[in-house]
Amino acid sequence: MKKTAFLAVLMTVLLFPACQQSADNEIASNDKEFKVDFEKFTLDNGLQVIFHIDRSDPVVAVALTAHVGSAREVENRTGFAHLFEHLLFLESENLGKGGLDKMSARIGGSGANGSTNRDRTNYFQTVPNDALEKMIWAEADKLGYFINTVTDPVLAKEKQVVKNEKRQGVDNRPYGHTSSVIHSNLYPKDHPYNWEVIGSLEDLQNATLKDVKDFFNSWYVPNNVTLTIAGDFDTEQARAWVKKYFDEIPRGPEISKMEKRPVSLTESKKLYYEDNFARLPQLTLTWPGVYQYHPDSYPLSVLVQYLSRGKQAPMYKKLVEEQQLSDNVNFFQYNSELAGQLMLRVTAFDGKSLDAVAAGIQEAMNEFEANGISQADLDRIKAGQETNFYNGLSSVLGKGFQLAQYEIFAGDPGFINQDVKNILEVTTEDVMRVYNTYLKDKHYIATSFVPQGQASLVLSGSSLAEVVEEKIVQGAEETFDPSLAAEYERTPSSFDRSVEPPYGPSPVIGTPEVWRSDMASGIRVMGIENNEVPLVQFEIQIDGGLLLEDQGKIGVSNMLAQMMTRGTASKTPAQLEQAIEALGASIGAYSTDYSLVISANCLSKNFPATVELVREILLEPRWDEKELELLRQSVISQLQRQQANPNAIASNEYAQLLFGEGHILANNNLGSLESVPNISMEDLKQYYTTFLSPSVSKLHIVGDVNQDDVMTAFEGIDANWTPKTVDIPAVPEMPAVTVSKVYFYDVPGAKQSVLNFGYPALKITDPDYYPAFVMNYRLGGGGFASQFTQQLREGKGYTYGIRSRFSGSNYGGSFTVSSGVRSNVTFESADLVKEIMSNYAEGLTESDLEITQGFMIKSSARSFETINSKLNMIRNISNYGFSDAYASERIAYVQGLTLDELQGLARTHIKPDQMIYLVVGDAATQFERLRELGYGEPILLNRP
Repeated sequence: MKKTAFLAVLMTVLLFPACQQSADNEIASNDKEFKVDFEKFTLDNGLQVIFHIDRSDPVVAVALTAHVGSAREVENRTGFAHLFEHLLFLESENLGKGGLDKMSARIGGSGANGSTNRDRTNYFQTVPNDALEKMIWAEADKLGYFINTVTDPVLAKEKQVVKNEKRQGVDNRPYGHTSSVIHSNLYPKDHPYNWEVIGSLEDLQNATLKDVKDFFNSWYVPNNVTLTIAGDFDTEQARAWVKKYFDEIPRGPEISKMEKRPVSLTESKKLYYEDNFARLPQLTLTWPGVYQYHPDSYPLSVLVQYLSRGKQAPMYKKLVEEQQLSDNVNFFQYNSELAGQLMLRVTAFDGKSLDAVAAGIQEAMNEFEANGISQADLDRIKAGQETNFYNGLSSVLGKGFQLAQYEIFAGDPGFINQDVKNILEVTTEDVMRVYNTYLKDKHYIATSFVPQGQASLVLSGSSLAEVVEEKIVQGAEETFDPSLAAEYERTPSSFDRSVEPPYGPSPVIGTPEVWRSDMASGIRVMGIENNEVPLVQFEIQIDGGLLLEDQGKIGVSNMLAQMMTRGTASKTPAQLEQAIEALGASIGAYSTDYSLVISANCLSKNFPATVELVREILLEPRWDEKELELLRQSVISQLQRQQANPNAIASNEYAQLLFGEGHILANNNLGSLESVPNISMEDLKQYYTTFLSPSVSKLHIVGDVNQDDVMTAFEGIDANWTPKTVDIPAVPEMPAVTVSKVYFYDVPGAKQSVLNFGYPALKITDPDYYPAFVMNYRLGGGGFASQFTQQLREGKGYTYGIRSRFSGSNYGGSFTVSSGVRSNVTFESADLVKEIMSNYAEGLTESDLEITQGFMIKSSARSFETINSKLNMIRNISNYGFSDAYASERIAYVQGLTLDELQGLARTHIKPDQMIYLVVGDAATQFERLRELGYGEPILLNRP
């Protein structure tokens, strides 16, 4: 993706209903009817347009989806589709330099973003509905008035950004090369899925301007694009705007439909690689599968879930519980337009042979083959679909995505009706049939990725995989001048497209009404009734977490939280899991630095039953010794995996530097490799009986349930949870940083350096906290509107992404600049960050103030769109004492902000000479150069 990883929540098996306005397709739940109407039309140039109306919030999502992904590329010219995802944000003839990113900051958008996969590339953003015409104008400009702005310097810079993305997502992470090894061996060399979506560094470097323009002119044409608009807008007006801005973009060459290309294997292939970043062995088995929406994809989705997920899953029972080879089994489909695959991934415990893992997998399959799947288990798996179905209705952007998905890959957004029917019609016989067809005795690709020096753990008979590792060479990347303006002849138009359309009527922004109540036991309750969809989300937050732990037993609250969902006094772990799944609910527990939280998501019709299960989990723990041992191994495995991840290393080391030795919050709340093996059941029981009390608990709830029904449902918890006095200890102040120092953590061979620069800063309750948050927008909090991004990514090509942020709690806070940068520009990146911070206050202008105010004020229209955003609002009010109207109060503050005040905030809170400069990277090539920062001799944190 262009900026952030996007979770394709609606692209799996759980979809939402869509129907043309002439149809009467409805799905009922909880005695209420929900339907998503859509209107579809086609312009003369072939552009497909889909509208969906949702009046719940004054926002609109706009998505432009091109039917082109890496499958349309050719050998030696890979990565072009993804490269275009980047290029289309940079400039167009009428938006000018900065393109949609620059406009997004002004109009209060969610941040223009995009994603690329094998078969399509999309561009999307949610904006206040007064900016709809601006978005239609901008999207049309990208499609019809963009390619002339791409020059050799522009291409050179964006190559560096994409290469940095590959380093970050592939080359500098454990098991990052697994996917390329699988696909290059599963698919023939001439198959469009043989290469990775992101392409190779060599192909990207070799791309010429002519290559790029030819690719755009072939695929970015109206007859290969779908425009989706979803939200609160006038359809007649929007139709007129779409025709105005898109109609005269010429139709492109006719594009033939790609034929399905399923693959088969004549033999199994076993490959291995010693991974520089891996700390644990990992086995991945991949079988040829089916293309998207193939009839067999539905029973296959049931099969992979049944085999691998949950206490009753054959592979979980065999590999996790019985043989204790791993803590997790991940089996999933990866289906695309032309073909698909079934992927089974197991990360084993330290030192475990992958032969043993493979043998355990086969034993589990043999058991499934003998027993099959019961109707009860099939129904249990289907039950969860309804909840996720409605979760997909939570955002207008999600609806827009799915409408486009069906249009492009199924030929009709109304395919949802058949899709849902296919899901619900799966039988136990279907599940066994697809097992026999696609898994039983079938050839596969097996990849064993193991830590360096542990080749003895790989699957027997494996051959060394071909993996291209980039070498770190100082000064190896080409340079470019980002200031050069593109010179081109403007594309003619029937009207002046350089004039940005005006805003529409300002949206009416409402603040959700919060209700409050206190239970007799002391639980404080806050809720928002929201009946847009028949869902309820809630959490019981119990103050404490890491704060209440003993320094010698760090990790107790985390392990207690996870143990609480592993059975109850009257239900085995498997029975509890089945009871939750039968309701289509999800219940989880986790611990943070400040609290232990039990959270739930359910259909409103199953809310009372879900609360009853939460009551059991909270008040009737099982204390299962076998589960504790499994959990202990799992946490140790998580900690070992963190040791291999440069980003996790940076986070853990930065916390220790911020809080200082001996501070409770300097610890990783998972615990440590030293503490976790020594945590006993008695430790968990002592924490439970001493610190879990309604007197320090809050219930936060949002959804389709009223206050009276909430209080009634929680009577069982209120009446049976005995309050006790719990004192949260005082937390020492974080030590001030008086002079800057440079710290280095060596990860030999790292292709990127992870930077975490910062200092202890404001608590979230400090009067200056929100003002400082606003001030940081143009520094590093505003994405492409920020100076860090503009200079380090857009100006230099040093990084894929960089940000700065103020984060705070009731106990302390920090200011942090974080990024992953190309290894051979580690010093240059650090020095530029320092320079930007040093000049920030004096360089702020009235324009910076105007852009900051525009974004902060207009983005408020998106503040409470989803259930999650409403729940977050309650957390802020409940935990930090914010008023119910804090969102409106913040708007008023921003409206009255002056440039002098903004500069004053920057002078006070941006302190480049009083900061921690932490670098996690390759010391052999980068350590010595950091002396040039001027902060003395760097301190090596993991000195041998």
